Amino acid sequence: MPHAISPIPTQPINSQIANNAGVEISVLRLDLMHPTVNGNKWFKLQYNLLAAKQQNYTTLLTFGGAYSNHIYATAAAGNLLGFRTIGVIRGEETLPLNPTLSFAAQQGMQLVYVDRETYRKRHTPELQEQLRQRFGEVFIIPEGGCNLNGVRGCTEIVREVQTAFDTVCVACGTATTLAGLTLSLASPQKVFGFPVLKNGDFLREDINNLLTQYLASDLPAPYPTPAPWDLVCDYHCGGYAKVNEQLLAFSQEFTKIHDVPLDYVYTAKMFYGVMDLIQQGFFPIGDRLLLIHTGGLQGNLGMREKLKQQSIVNSW
Repeated sequence: MPHAISPIPTQPINSQIANNAGVEISVLRLDLMHPTVNGNKWFKLQYNLLAAKQQNYTTLLTFGGAYSNHIYATAAAGNLLGFRTIGVIRGEETLPLNPTLSFAAQQGMQLVYVDRETYRKRHTPELQEQLRQRFGEVFIIPEGGCNLNGVRGCTEIVREVQTAFDTVCVACGTATTLAGLTLSLASPQKVFGFPVLKNGDFLREDINNLLTQYLASDLPAPYPTPAPWDLVCDYHCGGYAKVNEQLLAFSQEFTKIHDVPLDYVYTAKMFYGVMDLIQQGFFPIGDRLLLIHTGGLQGNLGMREKLKQQSIVNSW
């Protein structure tokens, strides 16, 4: 599936905060790539879909929560490319379906709900064999596209960037995207990941495992040694899919000033963290920052409904 926009646009951000700190900010607008399969989701899916096609699979099976951007993108990509899709969803079915799951169902995805204890076993051969016995020959894509094919796709994210940069910042869920980015940069370029989960430091082990496995494979890597990387774990705002009033206010103000819409689960937290760190003098003078907009804006519809129900916001 070709990009709807190529090259992917890089948008400069004229921020007084950044100007005062002597740093530059640009945003790689992956959210503009395609109407439904955009952001880092397409990069994590593309080689999984190619492998499924090469191995003559006709059905994709993957995993996600009720607000999963990965479920949304897999359903859309499968529909576009002629695959049957099955989404194994964490938790009980809630009707009416939220916008994410409603879209997935409209794209033809079969939604299968499992309890949280079963969902925790999604990586095990035992559960995957049970799923194959139930649904037949399926090509299984891990949650979030977190496998070596996903990493491979993410090595291509900055390939077309024409703006010079020193530091890449990206939100992290599974950290597959960060792993791919480190393999596509040459030191002294570096990557900072902003986990959106509470206690996200556990991702260090996951990242190191992904990089070790990838470099031991025969898959291509732009550079043989990963660029320096680190995690900034202080901007999760309460945990995955959790927000607070400060994050909401920041996101709305940033969008108003810079015309860059942010999703509350991922990019808003990363942007919020970056701007706060700039004010603290975290980045050296002259640093050129490239912020990866990983898409996921569709999730804002469901988040708005959820926040209204929780009375976190009064009028949207």
